[in-house]
Formats: sequence, C-alpha cells, structure tokens
Amino acid sequence: MEGGCTCRNVRYRLTGGPLIVHACHCTWCQRETGTVHALNAMYEAERVEHIAAEPEIVDTPSASGKGQKIARCPRCKVAVWSNYPGSGAAVRFVRVGTLDDPGRCPPDVHIFTSTKQPWVTLPPGAKAFVEYYDRSEVWPEDAQARWRVLREKMKQ
Repeated sequence: MEGGCTCRNVRYRLTGGPLIVHACHCTWCQRETGTVHALNAMYEAERVEHIAAEPEIVDTPSASGKGQKIARCPRCKVAVWSNYPGSGAAVRFVRVGTLDDPGRCPPDVHIFTSTKQPWVTLPPGAKAFVEYYDRSEVWPEDAQARWRVLREKMKQ
C-alpha cells in the first residue's frame, strides 16, 4: 500500500499488513484530528518506506504528558504518522486517511469508547473497549510475534 500527504510532497510505501488498526475515540485524538476519532494503522518503522520527501517531525503534547512526535508534510502540514514514547521511533501510527486506498485498513478495534461522541454508532460485533485492552487478548498471533521481535530490537 502507498500513501502520502495532500500535496503529494511526502509519499510512503507500506510493506505487509499492519500490526493492528486502532480507531481511537479519546477526546485528545478528537481535538488533534478535528474529527470524531483517529484511525491509525500500527507498523514497524522499517515497514514504512519513504518514496518522496521526508516529513518534518513536530513534538506535540499528549494526554499522557509524555508527548508524541507527529510526522507532517513540510508544505501542506498534513500529519502522515505519529510516534509515541512507549515504542519510540520503532513503531509508526500511520494515519489511515493518508493511504491512497484507506478502505484497505478498516479498524480492528475501537478504543477509549468511554469518550466517543454519543451519535457515533459502532458496527455490530466490532471489538470495542471503554479504555484500552490487553494486547495478548486482542492482537492476532502473527502480530504478537512481530511485536516480540520489535521489542527485542528496542532493547538493543
């Protein structure tokens, strides 16, 4: 899959499928994105290949107080992914809306639904959590295996 910003200055290519796709309904994501939730596909950084200009990295406050780094196009300022302190530069939370075909990455799980807008209706049978979840109970085994490899790399 490929994607990029609105002006097509920043372009990227993704290798394989995401670890998981989160629809985050927290109020922080609502404010940051200007919509009802953020839709992020989690990828190992080495699976995100830059095929055009590099994004600028903007340090941004977060609800945790630890901040996040948002990769934005230096021209049009569209956010293409974020990096959070828990996984640092190793994991990119790719904004699904920046994919050329965002329909290929529907949400696997809805998180922080305690603060979702009351008029947002989740699909029947959707995995949804009031806050967060236990990774070992939600992620498919192949994603958990990739995560274990990634955690070992982060220790080195």
